[in-house]
Amino acid sequence: MSRIGNKPIALPSGVSVDVAGNTVTVKGPKGELSRELDPDFKVTVEDGVLTVVRPTDQKRHKSLHGLYRALINNMVIGVNEGYSKELELVGVGYKAAVANNVLELNLGYSHSIYLQVPQEVSADAKMEKGKNPIVTLNSSDKELIGQVAAQIRSLRKIEPYKGKGIKFVGEKIRRKAGKTASK
Repeated sequence: MSRIGNKPIALPSGVSVDVAGNTVTVKGPKGELSRELDPDFKVTVEDGVLTVVRPTDQKRHKSLHGLYRALINNMVIGVNEGYSKELELVGVGYKAAVANNVLELNLGYSHSIYLQVPQEVSADAKMEKGKNPIVTLNSSDKELIGQVAAQIRSLRKIEPYKGKGIKFVGEKIRRKAGKTASK
């Protein structure tokens, strides 16, 4: 029995859900998201409560039940409140700037890195004197914002000896001790 799959999703005011065949479309103040589900699953909306019903107790249906409920719940939260991720650039001379949805990063390489951010994601770079630059990503699509953040982070992974690289704000880095002199 799926505990997560059986939980109903309460729809906040201003959010509407449309089910057409196996496509679920969620509309809200922050935008519109849609996702195709397995045709076996039934999605019902009654009195502002959305439920996902699986057809059988097969292992495949059980495993997808909680997944689909979580994905739809993330869509509802995204179009209502939105999602945000903050990345911190740790290193001497690291810089970030955003112009026309293009993120320009200076990460200690001999060249600047230009990254085209998808239209669904809005990027903002904040640089203050004496602090590390911070790149803020906002979107209604949780999956897309996570993918963009992972792509930015992969440009300069955190190095465990000095702690230089791109990390999430508030993330703890496991530091390693360097070599010590023998005498």
